[in-house]
Amino acid sequence: MNWLAHEWRLLLRSRLALMALALLFLLSALAVLSGLREVRHQQQTIAQLAELQQQELTAQARKYTQGGDAGSAAYYTFHKTWDPPSPTAFLALGLRDAAPYVLRVRTLALQAQLHEGESANPELALAGRFDFAFVLVYLAPLFVIALLYDLVSGERQSGRLDTLLAMAGSGRRLWLRRAGLRSGLVWVCLMLPVLAGALSSGTPVAALAVVLLSAAAYLAFWTGLALIVATRKASSAAHAMTLMGCWALLTLILPTLANAVLTRAVPVNQGVELMLAQRQAVHGAWDLPPEATMQKFFRSHPEWRDTAPLPKGFHWKWYYAFQQLGDESVATQVAAYREGLLARQHWTSRLGWLLPGVGVQAALHRQAETDLQAQLAYQDRIADFHSRLRAFFYPYVFNDRRFRSQDFDAQPRFTAEARSRPQLGAELLGLLLMGLAAVLLGAKAAGRVRPARG
Repeated sequence: MNWLAHEWRLLLRSRLALMALALLFLLSALAVLSGLREVRHQQQTIAQLAELQQQELTAQARKYTQGGDAGSAAYYTFHKTWDPPSPTAFLALGLRDAAPYVLRVRTLALQAQLHEGESANPELALAGRFDFAFVLVYLAPLFVIALLYDLVSGERQSGRLDTLLAMAGSGRRLWLRRAGLRSGLVWVCLMLPVLAGALSSGTPVAALAVVLLSAAAYLAFWTGLALIVATRKASSAAHAMTLMGCWALLTLILPTLANAVLTRAVPVNQGVELMLAQRQAVHGAWDLPPEATMQKFFRSHPEWRDTAPLPKGFHWKWYYAFQQLGDESVATQVAAYREGLLARQHWTSRLGWLLPGVGVQAALHRQAETDLQAQLAYQDRIADFHSRLRAFFYPYVFNDRRFRSQDFDAQPRFTAEARSRPQLGAELLGLLLMGLAAVLLGAKAAGRVRPARG
């Protein structure tokens, strides 16, 4: 292990290298702290809304059970649903930064309620959030480049390359040891705050292991690429410019172009469009004969066909009938919307096999359960709860049953289901293969380094 002590002493003499590692550690720590703070804020918001929900239900129970009107109780009662952050969410906030993680729903048409949260200004979320995923994907490669770009050219320009190669015996081992130590220190500076945050938040060991492996594979890719470039005969400035060009191409330009192509190839309507279509169907029902609406409702829900006919004037069962018909009128569009989103997600995962930044981001978001799959699962839980609300209130509304205080207390309550462990997925395998391939090519390039006079 003499080589390790020797390389460590050389690294300690480089103030710029030490400052770079210290800066990376600080950025990683700040990112982890920012993620933990946001997760804690979301948890506090969910807890506060739970208290407010209980207070509101108590007040509504006194107000709407006196008249025994189930239709009014169903209309005015809001039910809180929530999607608690996973113990790994602090590393990659993903869609939790834009999509709602708390949503109040009523027994009215569901689609309009699901997509009301999409009305926020998209420019506010354009820059994204400063979290660990951002530091790893965009900033960590810059530090690898800064530590390795002059790995060989610096020795050549100083006139030490011939002596160094003669003393080392095997130049390949020399460059691999030096690059491995510096890249390993980059990984350590990134992971120490992550380990502290994982202990604080109770991150599962399996999820933490995937994060550690993903980061190692991603850094291995950039280390291999840096070796390929840095071992060529050129100046340090040329190496730095080449590697910066690779960074811009792989992390900024190609992912942006790929996203634009994917958006055009797999067009998906916005959720707001579903909300408007559903609301148009609901509002249009006010101008239709109530009997025609009920007959259409009975065709898809024959269990209520034998209830009493509609009286003159307004009746709640007609109102809730066309509310549900509004959801059913956009069912095909909803299915197409979800299929389009999942298709984009599928192709993005495939893209991760070619672009390491996309792959590591997808792997982190999956382990943090902040990706599209997790968001759609939350919507599915809301839809299931909404169906239970309808099944609870319909017997009162359609059979004109009196709604009493004990009935109000018996309303369904939303519960956050236990999370299933995320699968490793193909993202991690793709990262490992890309990292291994880059390191092998970098090792091959390191073996071609020759003395300056050669």
